[in-house]
Amino acid sequence: MNEALKVLFDRGFVKDCTNTDALSDLMDKGPVTFYCGTDPTGPSLHVGHIVPFFAMHHLQQFGHKPLALVGGGTGLIGDPSGKTEMRKILPAEQIAENAKNIEKQLRHVVNFDDVPPTGYGKATVVNNADWLVNLNYIEFLRDVGKYFSVNRMLTFEGVKQRLERGLSFIEFNYQLLQSYDYWMLYKKYDNRLQIGGADQWGNIVAGIDLIQRMGGPECFGLTFNLIMRADGKKMGKSEKGAVFLDPAIYSPYDFYQYWRNVADADVTKFMKIFTFMDLDEIKTYENPSVNINEAKQRLAYEVTKIIHGEEEAEKAVSAAKAAFSGSGDTSNMPTVELSLGEGMNIVDLFFAAGLGPSKTEIRRIVTGGGASVNGEKITDFRFTVDPSCAKDGEIILKSGKKNFKRILVR
Repeated sequence: MNEALKVLFDRGFVKDCTNTDALSDLMDKGPVTFYCGTDPTGPSLHVGHIVPFFAMHHLQQFGHKPLALVGGGTGLIGDPSGKTEMRKILPAEQIAENAKNIEKQLRHVVNFDDVPPTGYGKATVVNNADWLVNLNYIEFLRDVGKYFSVNRMLTFEGVKQRLERGLSFIEFNYQLLQSYDYWMLYKKYDNRLQIGGADQWGNIVAGIDLIQRMGGPECFGLTFNLIMRADGKKMGKSEKGAVFLDPAIYSPYDFYQYWRNVADADVTKFMKIFTFMDLDEIKTYENPSVNINEAKQRLAYEVTKIIHGEEEAEKAVSAAKAAFSGSGDTSNMPTVELSLGEGMNIVDLFFAAGLGPSKTEIRRIVTGGGASVNGEKITDFRFTVDPSCAKDGEIILKSGKKNFKRILVR
């Protein structure tokens, strides 16, 4: 098997490939241009979205040429695959702004420099709005739509699932548009491979079929496993919701803590998928004698460094030390500035600090012994926190085992 392709198998990315042997042969002959797309239907990607782009990074390291397609056109519709209901239709201006944000996030994982490192393939960001937004619908139906069988489209799992709940005509068109993307990228860049999540299999196969029907060569599809946690939940979800890459939505500290607290069974699996660590080094962490907490710290640091940069990763490490051992820099902890007046009830304070979804839940945490102020456990929900509790103008709150908040007292 081609060496670059083998890396993806060895790291646990691959679920299906349309023709593994033929793709391997093509990659052996020289650099292959390949693409992965993402629709900017939100202001930020989350960790589940980024899996194919980590795979893109590894292929780029072997000289293959990535195209990162930001769906400024398809994002106006939204992919129905894996969704239980139709996406909210966003204004074109919002889609364009989201696309800019997502492009910045992708640059943390894939190298888009004009002159890439020696041996790396040249990566390019493309936007399908360039060819979709002003598409002539009648010509599109005549030249492209004629190659699609409705009966076949209805056999794809993503479509079948949505048919049970309701699938709009605008969403049903999505597969034609994504297939047309593949055709356009083949024509413009000689793109021969599309990669993506397992839910994209039907769309990818449809694109390959369209290219062949329109006189092109055999092209290929490579899909990746849906990353599940050891507890059976989908990767990228936390108590606070999706683990977004945008630091304004999900702080680098919380991002670090998410990885620091993964299940023991997931650590080396996630190292293979979400870091650039060498497989031989990762293997050393599979030794039963290795301290699992050290392994988790390494995982958290490496992923945070990739997504948020080395400086933010170091700050997150320091903040974690301050929170859990009292030896780090508290200024890097998640911080809220509040006025206590002459004093604030502990339940009200924790709620204002964002340490619980409701005052009822926070009251339960307090009475259950899960709340502390400056390291002192408080179990009386009537307790008042006043300015005298502040040390050097700050108060450290803890909710449960892992949620901390630094309060700067005004």
